[in-house]
Amino acid sequence: MKIKFSETLRYFARIIGKAMRNLLLGLGCIALIMSIFAFTRVPYDLHRWLGENGSGFTFEPSNIIVLGGSGMPSESNLIRLYYAASAAKIHPNAAIIIAHPEDSSVFESMRHHLMSLGIDSVRIHFCMKGTNTREQSLQLKQSFPSLIKEKNVIVTNPENMYRTLKTFKKSGFEYLGGISAFEYDMYINLSYNHKKVGGAVIAPDVSENLDLRYNF
Repeated sequence: MKIKFSETLRYFARIIGKAMRNLLLGLGCIALIMSIFAFTRVPYDLHRWLGENGSGFTFEPSNIIVLGGSGMPSESNLIRLYYAASAAKIHPNAAIIIAHPEDSSVFESMRHHLMSLGIDSVRIHFCMKGTNTREQSLQLKQSFPSLIKEKNVIVTNPENMYRTLKTFKKSGFEYLGGISAFEYDMYINLSYNHKKVGGAVIAPDVSENLDLRYNF
């Protein structure tokens, strides 16, 4: 019995050892692939795709829904409010609905910030329920039943946009568009002359290569 028990242990030890080696090999391959991608513009393009895929709209929105990202002030909330206010000025008949976990002080700060950006307070509404996108969509549906049939534009971060639109559609919202709060929109020529700014002769000249300087 002792011999058979010992053999059984060795058998399972070999199986576990082989499984661990395969697991570590697989994780190593994934890490290598991700490291290679980090030296390309793939992460940049993927981030852009997450923010733009399926978010375009041509309709006149009835509501601009801002999904709160953090406290106030915070980078995520401030940039979302900036985009929401810009959209509200383009679409003056659209109401602004802020969806944020229950925190009246944060909501008041967000409301006052929108007002400071030129938005009339009567256009600003709130839904202070929901701690994740799925729950927020259901709470908005419950608090504002008419939203289901109305034309809605959602403002959130680019990396959240794709799954957010999918979540709202699954919750029953029929007309959806999205405005991604990209942080780095610049429409100027950022190239420069390497020699004119005193660039070292031995340093690589990347002054004209914006992909290498930024997207990389």
